[in-house]
Amino acid sequence: MEIAPNELKIPSKIGDRPTSDVVVRLRTQDGRDDWLYCHSHILVKESKYFADRLSDSWPTCQILDSRNCVEVYCEEPELDSHVNVLRLFYVIADGLMTEICHGVKNALGILRVAVKLGCPRIIAVCVDYLEAVPWEEAEEEEILNTIPSMGSKVEPVLARLLPVNPTAVMKIFLAALQFATSSPPSPLNDLKHTAQEQLEYMLTEDDDAPLLTADEEIKLEVMRCVKKLFDRFNSLVESLLCDIQESISDAGKMQSLHSCLADLLWACQILGKLEIIRDFVCSWTELSVKLVNIVQQKDTENQILKTKLKVLEVTAKVLEAVGYGIVVLPTVKRLHMVKLWLPFVRTMKPLVDSVSEETEDDLTLKIDSEVWQSLESAFVAIILTLPSVDQTDILTEWLDNQQVRYPDLTEAFEVWCYRSKVAKRRLATLGEEHNTAKAV
Repeated sequence: MEIAPNELKIPSKIGDRPTSDVVVRLRTQDGRDDWLYCHSHILVKESKYFADRLSDSWPTCQILDSRNCVEVYCEEPELDSHVNVLRLFYVIADGLMTEICHGVKNALGILRVAVKLGCPRIIAVCVDYLEAVPWEEAEEEEILNTIPSMGSKVEPVLARLLPVNPTAVMKIFLAALQFATSSPPSPLNDLKHTAQEQLEYMLTEDDDAPLLTADEEIKLEVMRCVKKLFDRFNSLVESLLCDIQESISDAGKMQSLHSCLADLLWACQILGKLEIIRDFVCSWTELSVKLVNIVQQKDTENQILKTKLKVLEVTAKVLEAVGYGIVVLPTVKRLHMVKLWLPFVRTMKPLVDSVSEETEDDLTLKIDSEVWQSLESAFVAIILTLPSVDQTDILTEWLDNQQVRYPDLTEAFEVWCYRSKVAKRRLATLGEEHNTAKAV
C-alpha cells in the first residue's frame, strides 16, 4: 500500500478513529472481537506481519468501517499482550517502551507476540528488559520454556542460565572451600555457613549431576583445607586441656570449640561424598581421649551441652565409617573407640532427653533421632568385628549396667550367642576338612 509523504509527519495515536486508516481486529476462539483503530504507516514500519498484510501483493483486502481491516487470531490469554504490542508501536522512545514492560510475565507475553508479528524493535526492547531484571523461580522456568524456541535474536536473555565452564567452576569451588574452612570474624559466620552449604550442594547428585567432578586435584585441596581446620581444632583442644589442669574456665574457648566442631561435622559430609574420610577418622581417633576429658570436666549448662551434642554428631560419622568398613582400623583402635565412646554416649542420652523435656523451646539442645540410631547401629557393627573375648567383656558390662536401655546392643548379643554356640562345631568341621585335604 502506498503511503502519502505528509502522512508520516502527522502525530498519530492508537484508537484515534478520525485519522486511522486501518482496523486491527483481534479475535479469539472464545468469541472475543476487539477493534483497534490504527495507522498503516506505523503498522508497516513496526511489523513485518502487517507490512505483508497491507502490501499490494496480498491477494485479498477486507474492508471494515470504511477502512482496511487486518484480522489477527490469538488465544484468549494472549489478547492483552497483542493490545500492548500495538500500543508500543506508537511509543517513540525505547526507554518508555521498557517502562511499559513492567514485569517479567508481561514482558514475556509481549515478546511472544512481537516474535509472532515480526516486530524487531519491540523484540530488542523486551530482550534488553528481560536480560537486565531479576527473575523469580517460576518466571525463570517460564523463560526456559519460552525463549529457546525464538531463535538467536533472544539468546542474550539466557546468558545467566548457561552452564559455566569447568575452569570457572573449579575457581569458585576452591575459593569457597578456603573460606568455608577458615576462621573469619563473627559477622562473616553467616557467609561462611552459606559457603559450606553451597559446597555440599555442588558435590551432591540429586535430580542433576554434581556441579563438578571430584578429581584428584579437588580431593587433595579438600584434604589440605580440612587438615588445617583439624590442626586448629587440635590446638584448641590442647589449650583447653591446659585450662582444666590449671582450673581455668574460658567460655570463649568453649564457644570456639563448638564452632570448630560444627565445621568438622560439615567436613565429614564433604569427605564422605569424596570418599576421602580416612585421615579424618584416624585424626579423630587419636584425639578422642583428650576431647572426652575436656567435655566430661564441664557442667551441663546449655553452651557446654550444645558442644557435647556436636561431639556426638561428629563421633557418629566417624563410628559409622569404621563400623561399615569405609575406613579400616586395627582391632586395638576399634576396641579403643568402643570402650571410650560407649560409656560417654550411654550417659549422654538420658541427660539430653531430660534437658530437652525441660527446655522444649530450645531447639539447639535437641538432636536428630537418626544420630542416636546411627550411633547405636555403628556400635553394634564395630562390636561384631572384635574378637569374641572382647565382645564378651563389652556385652557383660552392658547387661550389668543400669542404663541398659541405650544403646541397645541386643543384636550384637544375639549374634554373639549364636557364634559362641556353634563355634566348636564350625571349627571342628573346618579342621576335619583341612586334615582330609592334607591327606589327599
